[in-house]
Amino acid sequence: MPDRVSPLVLFRNQTFRSLWIAALASNFGGLVQAVGAAWLMTSLSDSQHMVALVQGSVALPIMIFSLLAGVFADNFDRRRVMLIAQAFMFVVSISLTFMAFEGWLSPWSLLAFTFLIGCGTALHNPSWQATMGDIVSREELPSAVSLNSMGFNLMRSVGPAAGGAIVALAGVAAAFAVNALSYIAIILALLRWKSPPRESHLPREPMGSAFSAGLRYVAMSPNLLRVILRGFWFGLSAIVLLALLPVIVRETLDASAFVYGVMLGCFGLGAVFGALLNARLRARFSNEIIASGAFVGFAVSCGALAFSTNAFLSGAALMITGGCWVLALSMFNVTIQLSTPRWVVGRVLALYQTGTFGGMAAGSLIWGALAERAGAETALLSAAVLLVLGALIGLRLPLPEFNGLNLDPLNRFKEPPTRFDLNYRSGPVMVMVDYEIAQEDIPEFLAAMSQRRRVRIRDGAQQWALLRDLHHPEHWSESYHVPTWGEYVRHNERRTHADADLADHLRRLHRGEGAPQVHRMIERQAVPLHDDMLVKGA
Repeated sequence: MPDRVSPLVLFRNQTFRSLWIAALASNFGGLVQAVGAAWLMTSLSDSQHMVALVQGSVALPIMIFSLLAGVFADNFDRRRVMLIAQAFMFVVSISLTFMAFEGWLSPWSLLAFTFLIGCGTALHNPSWQATMGDIVSREELPSAVSLNSMGFNLMRSVGPAAGGAIVALAGVAAAFAVNALSYIAIILALLRWKSPPRESHLPREPMGSAFSAGLRYVAMSPNLLRVILRGFWFGLSAIVLLALLPVIVRETLDASAFVYGVMLGCFGLGAVFGALLNARLRARFSNEIIASGAFVGFAVSCGALAFSTNAFLSGAALMITGGCWVLALSMFNVTIQLSTPRWVVGRVLALYQTGTFGGMAAGSLIWGALAERAGAETALLSAAVLLVLGALIGLRLPLPEFNGLNLDPLNRFKEPPTRFDLNYRSGPVMVMVDYEIAQEDIPEFLAAMSQRRRVRIRDGAQQWALLRDLHHPEHWSESYHVPTWGEYVRHNERRTHADADLADHLRRLHRGEGAPQVHRMIERQAVPLHDDMLVKGA
């Protein structure tokens, strides 16, 4: 099982090790900046809604731009995409630092800068997460995701406390400067790493087609839809804690920025323990039990925080929420990556992030507005109820298990020769596949064709239909269209080893001589003779 791969073994991989260490520095700076921005907002505005919007302004661009970033991750050099994102965030952070030193920041300009940093994060994340599958093997991928999560939360255990100390001693501008410097480490690491070239004889997918291909793949994949739904629900409800923690520390605990950093450190420390326990829990429990336990554990801790006025009790509750946070989100992330082939993994990860961070952005708005009207305690208790409902959803829509699907390309397809010249833009193309099916095999054939329809459409087919000959009832034809010859080739090259069983099953049901016959036809519009004459006369 993939989960039994020891995470520490991955540190023998020099590329993974150098990028992981660089990410530590970058995450540290980002967490210091987050503390500075959240605490600065409490000074610039008395509105709890505005404080909560600091979290929302980071999550919102990830929701809006993630799919576009996923298209970039699947169609361009991921290393270059990440370098552009990191350089952009470096420039924005330098500008934010300058504005803070000059005292020119207002609540809305602070939100604008955090929004821009969120845009850079949105561009970076799909390429970063998809790159893990380029650096480590499929068996090592769950460990890589856990190590990345552990690294981030290791920094969460020290970064916020350090951020609180920096804000208390040197001011928020110094915290922003630390973040700006932290981008240098990961930029240098990416410059040193030479990513393997991606070889393809096909032209790059057009942006519109790439967008629709990602959406279509997820829409035709029920397991992925379940994971995205649970990610949205968790983000919507669990973000209440990070969105309102500055308010809780300042008003309920009557404490300073340093204590706020310590509280975030408790959250991060719990997340580190959660990451370390991840593999053991997966070996003993199903994915759904772990996810539902994370929902319930987070709910109980939110309830405790709603009534706590003691910093030690609040810190203990935050450690539990940190562990639940990393267990849930790493479970969702690994499930997405192990359920998606490499050709579309960036877009699927982006859609998952759109759902999760969209939930966080919406939750930040909702819980901030509720806290403004009814208090932070009411918002925490309401979110706890929503988290329990999220666990109950699992009874009806449980998370899929890691069943060892081989999603590597099948590589059986060879581009067929044609009797006249075609290029990859020629089309539209219609394909028909003929089967001879015995009467007693029809129920089994129809069940297999139902799966075949989903796979075909998922991989790019249009106008799929199943036809039966009225004069020869044993004769069946599967038909579908693709826009161009290039898309037909791309459609077939997307087939994975996991799809091979279905194709082999249909071949066994076929009673004709040889394999099912495939007809490939290019559409041509017939022009009536009189219209043709009119065109020539013009």
